[in-house]
Amino acid sequence: MADPSSYRPRPGEIPDSPGVYRFRDEHRRVIYVGKAKSLRQRLANYFQDLANLHPRTRTMVTTAASVEWTVVSTEVEALQLEYSWIKEYDPRFNVKYRDDKSYPYLAVTMNEEFPRVQVMRGQKKKGVRYFGPYGHAWAIRDTVDLLLRVFPVRTCSAGVFKNAARTGRPCLLGYIGKCSAPCVGRIDPDDHWDLADEFCDFMAGRTGTYLRRLERQMAEAAEDMEYERAARLRDDIGALKKAMEKSAVVLADATDADLIAVAEDELEAAVQIFHVRGGRVRGQRGWVTDKVEEITTGALVEHALQQLYGEERGDAVPKEVLVPALPDPVDPVQEWLTERRGSGVSLRIPQRGDKKALMETVQRNAQQALVLHKTRRASDLTTRSRALEEIAEALGLDSAPLRIECYDISHLQGDDVVASMVVFEDGLARKSEYRRFQIKGFAGQDDVRSMHEVITRRFRRYLAEKEKTGEWAEGEEPTDGDRHTGGGAAAGDGPALADGPALIEAPALKDDDGRPKRFAYPPQLVVVDGGQPQVAAAQRALDELGIDDIAVCGLAKRLEEVWLPGEDDPVVLPRTSEGLYLLQRVRDEAHRFAITYQRAKRAKRFRSSPLDDVPGLGETRKQALIKHFGSVKKLRSATIDQICEVPGIGRKTAETVAVALARATPAAPAVNTATGEIMDDDDGAPETTADAPGEPVSAGTPDERRGQER
Repeated sequence: MADPSSYRPRPGEIPDSPGVYRFRDEHRRVIYVGKAKSLRQRLANYFQDLANLHPRTRTMVTTAASVEWTVVSTEVEALQLEYSWIKEYDPRFNVKYRDDKSYPYLAVTMNEEFPRVQVMRGQKKKGVRYFGPYGHAWAIRDTVDLLLRVFPVRTCSAGVFKNAARTGRPCLLGYIGKCSAPCVGRIDPDDHWDLADEFCDFMAGRTGTYLRRLERQMAEAAEDMEYERAARLRDDIGALKKAMEKSAVVLADATDADLIAVAEDELEAAVQIFHVRGGRVRGQRGWVTDKVEEITTGALVEHALQQLYGEERGDAVPKEVLVPALPDPVDPVQEWLTERRGSGVSLRIPQRGDKKALMETVQRNAQQALVLHKTRRASDLTTRSRALEEIAEALGLDSAPLRIECYDISHLQGDDVVASMVVFEDGLARKSEYRRFQIKGFAGQDDVRSMHEVITRRFRRYLAEKEKTGEWAEGEEPTDGDRHTGGGAAAGDGPALADGPALIEAPALKDDDGRPKRFAYPPQLVVVDGGQPQVAAAQRALDELGIDDIAVCGLAKRLEEVWLPGEDDPVVLPRTSEGLYLLQRVRDEAHRFAITYQRAKRAKRFRSSPLDDVPGLGETRKQALIKHFGSVKKLRSATIDQICEVPGIGRKTAETVAVALARATPAAPAVNTATGEIMDDDDGAPETTADAPGEPVSAGTPDERRGQER
């Protein structure tokens, strides 16, 4: 625990101007980001008597080891920089709202030649119109199913679309009238785009125009005695009205607004947002956060606004935002919202009428969400705490292992040998910290040697980061074995490629201090998937690096025994032990992550193309060749002059491609394990992930291959 006076800035060093400040811990991680109208006055509040500070603020300043700041010219700039740094550093003491789910949106891909209606999650893309968010994906599909009677827009994937265009036969929706079948030319691109635009207008709330038009067409059809057409129009009107009933009118003046409500106690806060468009509730979402600092309702609202609109532009920011309390000061936040929308935004507290009544409904939802979250978490926290305590007691640790790292090796009969590292913090998976390795220090199958290499590479990187930040004890110098000779890994799910023992650092691993997703944080416990040999290899790797403050254990699959270094007998935890259950979850997650990576590498190797070996031919021109000819088989039979017709391909490149394809032996066709279908070149089979049914197959039956995989 650090003394705040040890890193307190000297009098006069802190400027009396707007800015953003960062607290860092002893590992140089950013643990808190804040903004202030006056940096001098704001930071002075942190360096007072600890007894006068809020308990959570006291924990933060005693965890920190340094503070730094950046001066800006206005409070709006401070708000923008604070949001950017919170997104970049992910500081542990900042308010971070956690979605309990990834909310689905109804998306229309207006950036395509033939726009597609589909369910989308995650980050929004340019050129795509979004409606929602919805509570459940099935709610989107029900709405779309009703609207396709009137707006038969394409809903199929690119693969289905291309296959229908190739065969000249539309899918089932094209036959039953719920798709205009642009794949077979029943509608031209311009008319289909207009149809998708009308679909978007209806979803945006402009419903009266289409209902009146259909009612007029129905009346005309009845007058002309076209009763079948009139009946179809009647059913279309019924479908539109049924879709409209799914979102009842809540504001009579067709208001576009977002309503934000907060329910809180001393420890946590829940936020609920209702998205109202055209007077109807078009979406709802909710977040929960730990209150890691003393914070007002207005500040919670400000953080919610940052998260809600930080990545939005234009109409995604409504004209009116209704909140239970205003941020202090409110002008910079309102100016920031106006800047993101491009026109005026009203940020206010509703006082009377329908808007106040709707706000009370949102507030009740927030209160119920907080109660439900606390009910779930109480049990969850108790279980996880007991599991960590049982592990510490069984392994003889001084304290509960708050960070656990688990390693597993995977291969197929000695080929494509890879390893995984998964991280659990406070008993929960921290997927942003997962890493994947290729074993390239040697060839062949040797799990023990592979484990030694992975542990060495991982903790060599840790020592390098420790050396870079100057954390060596006074007068102590790292040994040659401790010095950094290479390291790194891909962040998240990206592959971590390596030549020899050293890893190539991926772009997500930045050199600047304070970024998340790196190897700088040591675990309290290393778990390996295996028994005595693997545990001994991991311990030997740590010993060679001079690391003696990290515990090691192994979990053997056969009897679920826990092995410790240097022990002849395993530690046997009761089958009902929460500690054993947690270790099993960690081990199984490492195994899943490793085998998924190994299968993906194997599938990629099977999907290799003769074009991969053509010197100077990049990915863009390879795709252009395949798109032009349709398959490698057809490209192989093309003349040099025909290859030159592809944009970006000169004669010299065309000659090189022709020679390379002439020398290459055609690969054996892949097999779809789900259907038994032969995936020929002419099929244009799309790439599949390792877990997809269409994964290409190696020699042997599926049962035999499962037995060969580790």
